[in-house]
Amino acid sequence: MRVLVISDVHANYTALEAVLTDAGQVDETWCLGDLVGYGPDPNVVVEMMSEIPNLTCMMGNHDSAATGNVALESFNGDARRSLLHHEKVLTATNMDFLRTLSSKALVRGDVTLAHGSPRDPLWEYILNSLSARINFDHFDTQLCFVGHSHIQCMFELIEQTDRVNLRQTVPDEPIKLNSKLILNPGSVGQPRDRDPRSAYAIYDSEAKTWMPRRAEYNIPEVQQRIREMKLPEKHAVRIAEGW
Repeated sequence: MRVLVISDVHANYTALEAVLTDAGQVDETWCLGDLVGYGPDPNVVVEMMSEIPNLTCMMGNHDSAATGNVALESFNGDARRSLLHHEKVLTATNMDFLRTLSSKALVRGDVTLAHGSPRDPLWEYILNSLSARINFDHFDTQLCFVGHSHIQCMFELIEQTDRVNLRQTVPDEPIKLNSKLILNPGSVGQPRDRDPRSAYAIYDSEAKTWMPRRAEYNIPEVQQRIREMKLPEKHAVRIAEGW
């Protein structure tokens, strides 16, 4: 089964469209959360996601805040400004879709899915070997796919030594999934690994491979919409630089 794995679209319709086109035909799509927040296109993104067949979609912390389940005071000022805008413009139908998303980790075959981490699905960032090692004790499957950090990377548990190796994955270099791993496809709408191209991955459940991918998209077009909506300038600048 060929699975498209995406995360952190963050209301960037142009980036999402580029990823869906670049990925081609897939059997399923697994989204690890944060459809909204930061970007200019919350309604279009939610509508597009809701129409994808064979979709499993997690709730991210920004999705939870937009639907009123998390206090906006939990976010920094710029993120809060965008969420306040999204709260105002999201349609009732799109709000209802966001409320259906799971805020708890889900299992699909040999994979555990979470937005942040299996230990704390909404909020925890897995950014280093220590946080990864702690989280390896919180899922029973061989694999765990997470988002939230916006960094395309992987953590491997070396069971003989009980140590964790971290490495940033390389686009178009397939990874054979032979050990216990935590994998992050990166962010569709706001990458933070100094590569502004949209990040995603293809998981092949039969071949047991993970293929990190990047897709070019029209960044100036998205920046223009951010500025027209008077969203924080930081959110326009960072998508061009990948931070």
